[in-house]
Amino acid sequence: MPATSQTLTAERILEATEEVLRRHGPAKATVVDVARALGVSHGSVYRHFRTKAALREAVTKRWLDRTSEALAGIVAEERDPEARLRDWLRALFDAKRRKAGDDPELFATYMVLTGESGEAVPEHIADLTAQLTRIIEAGVEAGVFVTADPARTARGVFQASGRFHDPCYAPEWAQPGIEEDFDAVVDLLVRGLRG
Repeated sequence: MPATSQTLTAERILEATEEVLRRHGPAKATVVDVARALGVSHGSVYRHFRTKAALREAVTKRWLDRTSEALAGIVAEERDPEARLRDWLRALFDAKRRKAGDDPELFATYMVLTGESGEAVPEHIADLTAQLTRIIEAGVEAGVFVTADPARTARGVFQASGRFHDPCYAPEWAQPGIEEDFDAVVDLLVRGLRG
């Protein structure tokens, strides 16, 4: 079915934008390129996203939300909070590493976009630390973790594990010994939470 015979939605525009970014990179990708890929006028794209910056922000948010959504399932599970914390940190590391390794061109593009991002990155970090807070609160309620301030502790855990999810460390994620380093940091964090 030709693109023009399908309803133009924000989601279709974001999918096309991601593909255009993959092909052209953030410096050369234009709204006209996105419109061309969809078989519509650039004005049609602007009806959904008022500016190029808004489109880029939306595509960045969509990319970051995929990680948050995947991790939300671990947060919602009814099982041992320590195991959930370990699994959540592992899933975050694996997701970021997969993004960097599976599609390095698109990952590099998103690094540029997240640098431009107004609210998407701070919102993503707030969402991730809120997820960690819920796991730590469950640990406190179960008597597994000890902390007077789960939100502050969650921020500390997030920051202390940054080497394994902050994209600025992506070049290290394929180096020998990274798994051992990850395990050592997670073990240290869990021991600290046990009080």
